[in-house]
Amino acid sequence: MALTILQNIGLTDPQSSEVTSNINEPTAATNDRQLFMTGNWFASRSSDGGANWTLVDPFTSFPASAGGFCCDQVVLFNPKFRIWIWLLQYSSAANGENIFRVSVSREATFGNWYYWDFAPRNLNATWTANWFDYPDMAFTSEQLFITFNMFKGNDWQRAVVFRMPLTTLASAGTLSYRWWQTTSNGSLRLSRGAASTMYMASHNSVNQIRVLQWADSAATVTTTDVNVRPWLGGAYSAPGPGGSNWLGRCDSRITGACVGGDVLTFMWSANRDGSHPLPYIRVVRLRETTKALVAEPDLWSQSSAWAYPAAASNAQGVVGLSAFYGGGTRHPWHVVGTLSAANNWSTAVSATSTHSPPSGAWGDYVSCVPHQPASAQWVASGYTLRGGTDRRNIEPRYVRFRA
Repeated sequence: MALTILQNIGLTDPQSSEVTSNINEPTAATNDRQLFMTGNWFASRSSDGGANWTLVDPFTSFPASAGGFCCDQVVLFNPKFRIWIWLLQYSSAANGENIFRVSVSREATFGNWYYWDFAPRNLNATWTANWFDYPDMAFTSEQLFITFNMFKGNDWQRAVVFRMPLTTLASAGTLSYRWWQTTSNGSLRLSRGAASTMYMASHNSVNQIRVLQWADSAATVTTTDVNVRPWLGGAYSAPGPGGSNWLGRCDSRITGACVGGDVLTFMWSANRDGSHPLPYIRVVRLRETTKALVAEPDLWSQSSAWAYPAAASNAQGVVGLSAFYGGGTRHPWHVVGTLSAANNWSTAVSATSTHSPPSGAWGDYVSCVPHQPASAQWVASGYTLRGGTDRRNIEPRYVRFRA
């Protein structure tokens, strides 16, 4: 199954205002000729298919709240309701509490945003000095789902899932929503491609994942535990040229999740072991209806490490991938890929780095979503480090590809 890169755009310094980071965490989405991309600490949009981009400053685009805009962002386009959804995480104020902001722009008025704010105390008045971190966002046919970890100081408290009606977000009405918490599993990853049920996943152990599901018609979340082939975590290492370990920040959180063709796919960065000489992408595929294990087609290499996968199913149920590949003779590369229904991989390099991060920090996530309106294609976000080691040498990338 051949892979073709159709569009491969590196954002210039004016388009990102040089407020980039080695921990760039970019996301990207598209609506025909409307494109939007976010990262640490910038956002940029295009209304002409990517020929020209305009900086959208997340620090000044909205009124200041809590401790001011922080960092983490996610952007999506919802084709059913014709709305853009932009999620922004804010810094903690002096009381140790922050907010996240859900902003919406209609297709016809792309770039004009209205928004809602959410604070930990909105959920429970006793959750003082708590703050949200590490967001994810995806939708079903009728609902928007958002997940966050919640901390008190540096101590993890819980993971929280929000469910919001897309019809209210589109109409800018009075927003009522449901939420659910767990103190057993953190860093919940939402599945791209969900229909009427949202699936999430997190680790129970190194040989078991917990699949959580929340149907649009259900009041709350149910869970299924699935045993998988054991894997290793720990301290990740894959030094590149000059000995810089670009995986010094890497961990085993699930970062790729999607559903299509009655198959759930979950991906994460696993550490080297007796069968894998370098860190690699651990892949688990389950039957959607039964949660039975279908396959475990891991992506690995003898010469360089794979890490930080994001995944989405296209209209045919083929899985698209955005990830990084580096170590050995390679500085971090951004790579896109496809995984067929027969569990065969095909990959292509979008761009290579000329340097590795001097701090050893890279990550924590990228994005991969179906293209709109060509849903047999994907849009991936990524980045490289080119021309130096300063954070301003980071080049965010918007990549469109197909199988």
